[in-house]
Amino acid sequence: MSRFSNVAHYQDFSELEHILSITNNNYDMEKIRSAYAFAEARHGDQRRVSGIPYILHPTSVACIVAELGMDTDTICGALLHDVVEDTETSLEDITKLFGADVAKLIDGVTKISKIPYSSREEQQAENIRKMLIAMADDIRVIIIKLADRLHNMRTMDCMPEQKRRDKSLENMQVFAPIAHRLGIKAIKDELEDRSLQYLDPIGYEEIEKTLLLNEEGRDRFIDSIKAQILEKTRDTIPNVYISGRVKSINSIYRKTFMRNQTIDQIFDVFAVRVIVDNVSDCYNVLGVVHDIFKPIPNRFKDYISMPKPNMYQSLHTTVLDKNAIPFEVQIRTWDMHYTAEYGIAAHWKYKLGMVSGDSGAEDKLRRNIDRVKKMILDQLEAEDATDIARNIRNDFEENDVYVFTPKGDVVSLPRGSTPIDLAYLIHTQVGHRMVGAKINNKIVPIDYQLRTGDICEILTQKEEHPNRAWIDICKTASAKSKIRQWFKHEKRDENIAEGRAMIEREFKRQGMNLTEDEYPEFFKSISIKRQYNTLDDFYAAVGYGGIQLWKIMPRLKEEYQKTYAQGIEDITIPPVPAKRTKASSGVVIEGNDDVLIKFSNCCNPLPGDEIIGYITRGYGVSIHKRTCTNVPKDLSQCEEPERWISCYWEDRVGESFRSTLQITATDRPGLLADVTVKLSGMHINIHTLNSRETKNNRAVVTVTIDVMGRNHLRGVISKLSDINGIEEIKRL
Repeated sequence: MSRFSNVAHYQDFSELEHILSITNNNYDMEKIRSAYAFAEARHGDQRRVSGIPYILHPTSVACIVAELGMDTDTICGALLHDVVEDTETSLEDITKLFGADVAKLIDGVTKISKIPYSSREEQQAENIRKMLIAMADDIRVIIIKLADRLHNMRTMDCMPEQKRRDKSLENMQVFAPIAHRLGIKAIKDELEDRSLQYLDPIGYEEIEKTLLLNEEGRDRFIDSIKAQILEKTRDTIPNVYISGRVKSINSIYRKTFMRNQTIDQIFDVFAVRVIVDNVSDCYNVLGVVHDIFKPIPNRFKDYISMPKPNMYQSLHTTVLDKNAIPFEVQIRTWDMHYTAEYGIAAHWKYKLGMVSGDSGAEDKLRRNIDRVKKMILDQLEAEDATDIARNIRNDFEENDVYVFTPKGDVVSLPRGSTPIDLAYLIHTQVGHRMVGAKINNKIVPIDYQLRTGDICEILTQKEEHPNRAWIDICKTASAKSKIRQWFKHEKRDENIAEGRAMIEREFKRQGMNLTEDEYPEFFKSISIKRQYNTLDDFYAAVGYGGIQLWKIMPRLKEEYQKTYAQGIEDITIPPVPAKRTKASSGVVIEGNDDVLIKFSNCCNPLPGDEIIGYITRGYGVSIHKRTCTNVPKDLSQCEEPERWISCYWEDRVGESFRSTLQITATDRPGLLADVTVKLSGMHINIHTLNSRETKNNRAVVTVTIDVMGRNHLRGVISKLSDINGIEEIKRL
């Protein structure tokens, strides 16, 4: 038995009319009927892949939007969301018939629907930028898109397996985090569960079967808990409503398979939800619950006084019944419940009069819409599009920390944030003038990772300014962007010089020999980053971090080989300056002759990695990857900065290096043999090879091999990925 029906779920216009008829809102039914008739006529005989008439898809999307309580224009936009993309209809036609607002929504969704996320990362990121632009203009655009994606997932069984996996991965990385940040829990949970069903069907089925086996006993248990709470509150707290809920399969999956826990170790697999009329009753019910059941220490959370960033409010407590069975109790008001289920969409419920209650609720929702729009605009400030793709996952994820300012204000930040992120969140100038931070009245390093409950005081000085190293230390896109913007505007000449030096140094390291006169023509010929009008603009962007050189070097190298027919292997390497001495290891140490070199085991650097040297006591220079956890992010603030020394790889490294790969794959007979044969076919020397089984019918293979550098390793990984059943390969 499946948690979701395998039958494709389509709804026709009569069902949409029924959903709208049972609300208290006065929808413009004439406009909605006209939108449906127009969509039906334009889609005509078009059919879905399953053979179902196409018009049933937009009506189903409109039903989801209606269930969220959206307004007339959003429902019309849902009905018409595919007519511009899939028919001869133009936006001008929509504007004339249904108005500019509906046309704007369709335009935004049309741009989103064309996003080919399964393509290269940079192309994916550029399209995410388009999606965020549409969201920043009108949040309703993404609500239509979420409804569209949800219905596609409900009808995904007819699609090829790879397409199902690609769409599911998009959901996990982009759409579910956005739904979470918008507070639309109903869509977030279903998107994640349906996506997990395709990404790991075995793990999904294992959890589902466990839940089904316990279903009858769980229902009896929840009924018993409900009866006990109602008995104690009947005479003292009016209008108490109690329901039971089971944790989403994806949430259980993350705690069991990813945290190596069993279902028995998860306290909130099932819970009861208590809904009351006002906030004071919430705390009264909490007292009753703690009187009946024994609370588990450190398992109480007050999201009423400290709401989540997506406006979620509720009291959470985990308790034990008389048989020592743990379960969670969630306590909230009806207003909090609507906000928890519908998130930002609840704004339209209040606006349309479908929800009554706290007169300030709509103002809170409007402020949150503005806050989400600001977060979106922060993402758009990043010049490197691939940063946007990564930042949306970082900034929109649900693992937040809650930090206090010295004045007692509560600030939420993504997990892993530093005092730098908090400083820039408070105000841009606070960030620019920051010199340090105190956590609970104690000075901490600037890369300290904030924790929930910390009281953080930002220390500033008027004449201070940002440090370039902060870009790699801070977590949020907003802070990174503001630091880059400062360097962009305040240090242009310095940025140009730094950027040019970085490019020349990297070109030299890669064996790419260009004269001073050839640089402008080379960059012009490949049209690198069209938003830069001059070569100095491009140099400046590299200098202040708007362009990360390591990301564009593969393309530059490829274009160089095309332009200069000799190829890199035939290029005469320019002489190395006398002060830089080559070691036999293939590493050049700046300013040191005949120094002993060893490669650190903590990060195993390879040719192609950005590296740095550490002068040890009696053992020469230890070479680390610049991103190694043992390398301080800000060298100027470490205890002995003089012991860190610049170094880089020789242009041609003739020796091999050991590298360890961890391969995750579906467990099957012959897997190790296939890995060995593939490596042997590439003439790769294997030092160690071992494997272990995991609980979810997976195998983890760890192999240590010899490679000539990072590019060589990438080729090895690419070929290993062709083996049947391989799911992930990462370098340890």
